Amino acid sequence: MTEKKNANEAIREKVGRRYAQIAEDSSQSCCGGSASYATAESAQGCCDDAISRGTLGRGEASRKLGYSEEEVQAVPTGSNLGLGCGNPGAIAALKPGETVLDLGCGAGFDCFLAARQVGEAGLVIGVDMTPEMLTQARANAVKYNYSNVEFRLGEIESLPVADNLVDVIISNCVINLSPEKDKVFQESWRVLKPGGRLAVSDVVARAPLPEVIRRDPEKYCGCIAGAATVEDVNNMLAAAGFGEIEIELKEESKKFIKDWLPESGAENFVVSANITAMKPKPTYKE
Repeated sequence: MTEKKNANEAIREKVGRRYAQIAEDSSQSCCGGSASYATAESAQGCCDDAISRGTLGRGEASRKLGYSEEEVQAVPTGSNLGLGCGNPGAIAALKPGETVLDLGCGAGFDCFLAARQVGEAGLVIGVDMTPEMLTQARANAVKYNYSNVEFRLGEIESLPVADNLVDVIISNCVINLSPEKDKVFQESWRVLKPGGRLAVSDVVARAPLPEVIRRDPEKYCGCIAGAATVEDVNNMLAAAGFGEIEIELKEESKKFIKDWLPESGAENFVVSANITAMKPKPTYKE
C-alpha cells in the first residue's frame, strides 16, 4: 500500500511540475518539449507537433476542439494554454444561476467561458493543484472583473468544496492525469447536488496501452499513459453512485492525438471522449 501511495504521489508531483512550467513559460508543452511560441496566444494544444513548430495557433486549435470563434475571442489573454481535448461547455448545457466546478481549471479558460453562461446569479469554482496556474487565473479574474468566478488550490482527489454544493462539474483532459481516478469520481459525487450532473472531456483507452507507453512518465503528463479504459471509467462512475452514464467516443480526435506523440501509435489506443453522468435524486417511499 505504501509503495502504491508513493508511486501516486510521484505521478502527482511530476504532473504538478510540468504544468507549473507551462504556466510560467508558454513555450513549454505538456509533453516536456519546448515550443517556438511567439506569444502566449500564438500556439495551442497538448503535445501537438504542428503547434510546437509554431504552425498552428491556439485559437485555430481550440476551434478544432469544438470551441466557437466567439468563445475563443471572449476569454482573457493568457487563459487559453491549450491543454484540452474537447469543449466540456458544449455538453454541459449550463443555465443561468447554476454553480459550476471545473476540475483542473488551469489558467481559467473554461471557467471564464462558463461564467458567461451562468451569469451574475451563478458561480464558477476552479480547482487546480498548481499555484502558478492559479496565479494567472486569479489575475485575469481581477483584471477583467469576473465577480462570479473563484479559484481554489487543491487536488481533484480531495476537493476543497462542500458537500452537495455544485450543479455541474466540468473538466477538460485532466482526470486522465490522476493516478486515483476512482477518488476523483467519488469526490465529484460528494460535491454535486442531488440531480447534479458531470460533463467532462477527457481521453480514454480503447485498448490496453503498451507497456512502453504506460510506464513513460512524460507520456503520463502528455495525457496518454494515464488514460483509463472505457469500461473502467464506466465502472468507476457507477461505483461512485452515478447514473445515466454516457461515454461518447470522438473518433475524429485520432487526427490530433496522432500529433501529440508522433510515431508512437498512441492514436490507436486512446481517444477523446465526452463523458456525462448524473447524481440521482433521492427517492422517497410513501
